[in-house]
Amino acid sequence: MTWKKFSGEVIHSSILEEVEKVIEREYEAGNKLKVCIGTDSQVKGNITDFATVIVFLREQKGGFMFIHQERSTQKMSIKERMLTEVQKSIETAYTLCDLLDLYDVDLEVHADINTNPQFKSNAALHEAMGYILSMGFVFKAKPEAFASSACANKMVQ
Repeated sequence: MTWKKFSGEVIHSSILEEVEKVIEREYEAGNKLKVCIGTDSQVKGNITDFATVIVFLREQKGGFMFIHQERSTQKMSIKERMLTEVQKSIETAYTLCDLLDLYDVDLEVHADINTNPQFKSNAALHEAMGYILSMGFVFKAKPEAFASSACANKMVQ
């Protein structure tokens, strides 16, 4: 799985190693971190672009992110696509959770799902929330899910 920095620079070490370097560097600089993970997708013809982001928030000092992008030609309903986004975020969160616990870094998993029943993505809200919470992660949906609805969204537009 290839991860990049927002600048486009490819991360050549494992994402676990890179995140640990970031945590150590930020702590040495006196910054308290929170990590938010989210995925968004965009259908373009027969292709669905997915972007998963790891957003590092420095308390009162901005943030930065790592990005993984992939494409799929699989046809999906809106509900399937929303739950695929959640699955991708959970896989990333699961990879990092032990490391984040070790360094006492808060973790949130963001779902690009609207809490308003008038929106199509709402069809996946209960399953997504149950999936994320059952894995032991903090769950955020729109409008609080900026990692997926703003950061990952920017990468698939």
